[in-house]
Amino acid sequence: MSQVTGPNTFITGWISLISNIILTVLKIVVGTIFHSPVLLADGYHNAGDVVASAAALTSMRISQRPADEDHPYGHGKAEVISSAIVAIILGLAAIYIAYESVSAFFAEPEKASVIAFAAAVISLVWKQVLYIYTLKIGRQTSSKALIATAYDHLADVYASLAAVLGIGLALAGEYYHVTILGYGDPVAGLIVTALVFRLAFGMGKEALDILMEKSVSQERLDSFASLIFTIPEVKRIDRLRARDHGHYVLVDLRISICGGKTIQEGHDIIRKIKKTIIEHHPDVDEVLIHLNPWYESEN
Repeated sequence: MSQVTGPNTFITGWISLISNIILTVLKIVVGTIFHSPVLLADGYHNAGDVVASAAALTSMRISQRPADEDHPYGHGKAEVISSAIVAIILGLAAIYIAYESVSAFFAEPEKASVIAFAAAVISLVWKQVLYIYTLKIGRQTSSKALIATAYDHLADVYASLAAVLGIGLALAGEYYHVTILGYGDPVAGLIVTALVFRLAFGMGKEALDILMEKSVSQERLDSFASLIFTIPEVKRIDRLRARDHGHYVLVDLRISICGGKTIQEGHDIIRKIKKTIIEHHPDVDEVLIHLNPWYESEN
């Protein structure tokens, strides 16, 4: 089975996991010491990211296992399951942020801390770098788990941005004696809730589509068809299907060739088609081909 993933996926996965652990400890400790609700909420959100990163790492290892008797198409969907888990964690995080934000409207604004503000800024920058790096590696390796982790980092960027804005407004409110600015934190939190929910919904829908064997885009199917017709022996495409299976794609097709061809000639045509498709689409792992006889009288 061809693999589009490699050592970089695991290195990136470990970087994400260790970063999330460090940021979780930083936010919870600083948030507790300096009584920053928004930083604490972001810290608990990050604790969920630790679980998500660990799930991504585990799924990447499972997805690399070769096909076996019980899993003849490989283990690629392990990464899709991981992506679904991340989507659920993001949804729960959004609910938690919304709860904390609404609760803050019914309490006196907490005294802002410069150290809490600095911790939020560090998290914002750190997570933005992680998002860009993880998404780049995820797309290069077609790793659903890494791409899901990247969007999890993006959700953290939004959450950290809310913390920066909330604490920053509170600091400005204290400096200029404008009490209402202390409520900038919950307002920013509600905006972040909507953004995180949107990310969770998109990731969850994509994972569900793959698990339900949804076809790849029509554009990709058209590309496969064009390549198949470059083989002169192919007279007709009777059926063409393709689906994502994690970090690789499976193609299933029925074609018609001249009925007078020998079994060896048919075998050679199949090999030619597979080679052509995989050369142009490296993420295609397997091409299943059924041959039908074609006769001049049918045309």
